[in-house]
Amino acid sequence: MTAVLIARNTYREATRDRVLGGMTLAGIVFLLVVQALTPLALGEGRKLTVDLGLSAISVLGLLVVLLVGTSLVAKEIERRTIFSLLARPIARPMYLIGKWAGLAGAVWTIAVVLAVAQWVLLAVRGQGGGGASLLQATYLAGLELSVITALAVMFSALSTPVLSALYTLGCYCVGQWCYDLRAFAAEFPPALRGMAEILANLAPNLPLFNMRGLASDGLTTSGVHLAMATGYAALYCGCVLALAAAAFESRDFK
Repeated sequence: MTAVLIARNTYREATRDRVLGGMTLAGIVFLLVVQALTPLALGEGRKLTVDLGLSAISVLGLLVVLLVGTSLVAKEIERRTIFSLLARPIARPMYLIGKWAGLAGAVWTIAVVLAVAQWVLLAVRGQGGGGASLLQATYLAGLELSVITALAVMFSALSTPVLSALYTLGCYCVGQWCYDLRAFAAEFPPALRGMAEILANLAPNLPLFNMRGLASDGLTTSGVHLAMATGYAALYCGCVLALAAAAFESRDFK
């Protein structure tokens, strides 16, 4: 129950932050600008809207995580409110889980709002079909952002906001190109090959959550894919938060 209360307070704080509102507004404006460019898409206006709209969800969600998530714990330490929180019977792992859940909920809110706005624009243009594919793609994008949020919370609990943002961004970039990194590793010398493979395996497998190509064509993915992505996201977030909790337990705030 403690984690739920922390998650609720974190969600409220995140949704009241100007960054969240600004990113949501920027996403809606971006979708409107895309509509103005669709006549140049040579009949591929729907594909352009869906592809760029889903990309906007991922990019803007990432920016929110970098700007808000990487300073979650540091802000509490700076305000010295963490001392009053941890002085209560609140387990540190529950504190981190609550922070992650609250911020993840805020990021999911952005994803849902932008997806609904995207579908409304398509429906107004008479291209509202393919809602199932858009729903699935938004769900996978939300899972991707949940994984990135877990990494941001872990780094926020261990380092400064600037370094946390850099670490989180680095994990995001490596995760996006983890398949290419594994392919390149085969061309490296043996010593570097092992390091590259370890890095690729530890990084989040973010291409698993990328469904923009299918959604832009109005196609849906399989239930097996959705189940695998859900299980992978839950397992990865659990492992990251467990590592964060183990390190956070030994941290001295005095």
